[in-house]
Amino acid sequence: MSAVTFLWILLAVVVLAVLIGGIYFLRSRSQRAGGQAVLPPTPPAVQPPSGEPAAATTELETPQPAESVEAATPVVALETPEPTAGRMQRLRSRLASSQSSLGRGLLTLLSRENLDDEAWEEIEETLIRADVGVAATTEIVERLRTQTKVLGTRGESELRELLTQELLTALQPDLDRTLHSEGREGRPAVLMVVGVNGVGKTTTCGKLARVLVSQGRSVLLGAADTFRAAAGEQLATWGERVGAATIRGGEGADPASVAFDTVKEGIERGVDTVLIDTAGRLHTKTGLMDELGKVKRVVEKQLPVNETLLVLDATTGQNGMTQAKVFTEVVDVSGIVLTKLDGSARGGIIISVQRELGVPVKLIGLGEGADDLAPFDPIQFVDALLS
Repeated sequence: MSAVTFLWILLAVVVLAVLIGGIYFLRSRSQRAGGQAVLPPTPPAVQPPSGEPAAATTELETPQPAESVEAATPVVALETPEPTAGRMQRLRSRLASSQSSLGRGLLTLLSRENLDDEAWEEIEETLIRADVGVAATTEIVERLRTQTKVLGTRGESELRELLTQELLTALQPDLDRTLHSEGREGRPAVLMVVGVNGVGKTTTCGKLARVLVSQGRSVLLGAADTFRAAAGEQLATWGERVGAATIRGGEGADPASVAFDTVKEGIERGVDTVLIDTAGRLHTKTGLMDELGKVKRVVEKQLPVNETLLVLDATTGQNGMTQAKVFTEVVDVSGIVLTKLDGSARGGIIISVQRELGVPVKLIGLGEGADDLAPFDPIQFVDALLS
């Protein structure tokens, strides 16, 4: 065999080996790639019996749609407001603890052995500090001086009875404190809530809605305070808690238009009471006060306004009297809602408000709780003062 022939044979063997190795390499690679592409599904033994995707696929589909919907639209649980009788008893106890300093002070002064001019001046100062007002204080002190002279002896029970009668007389217990909140002949009663900025009108509307619902009334709320962006949302939240719908307008909308639409809707729904919240306004702003009068006139094109309730802050004392007088001239106030009576010895503001305005205090607020609003009862009020 020649050298050339041997080289050709060797070359042929090498080429053949390369070909065989290449074919083997390509087949192995193809098998590996094919295994990944056509990976068989999870064996039936580990699949859910319902035929749903395997656990690995299910994990890729979270969160589940039902949970998302529930989170986006939470269900508001309706609350059951506390009955009026129950809250009156609770508020009486709170009033006794926060206001009794007035009663104790007066009883202590009256029980002195010698009631001289200086003692009577102290009694006058105590009443004036309690915001009873100068004119009412003068009358009360004069009657007390006369009665103590007639009694001669001044035992504790006698003094308590004497002071009780004088304070009750000053509170004018014969005033009509009925809250006219029930409609007639299938048409709702209309209540408007008015007052200056910051006295808590919207909160009072929400609490009043709770009072009415606790008495079995169906209520529709009207958010006619369109100047304060959060007022409509705040009122709607109060309503949702007791199942009362709220009619709202856009920010800056005409308050009279919102009030008109609320009454119209109340008639169509057949509710018992339409409760309209109005924007706070300074009594010195003539334009705003005129607008409040317009709201009432527009409402009365459909139904008469049964109650116009003026909200006053008890802590403002005699400063609130000027405000109150202007409101009574513009919208003919029928009742006073006196808030923030807790934590203050100024319960005498009730006497001066009623005396100056000739308007009864119908509701009082003694705290920030949802059910801390109740009808005003002069007998229970005086009893709490002197307890």
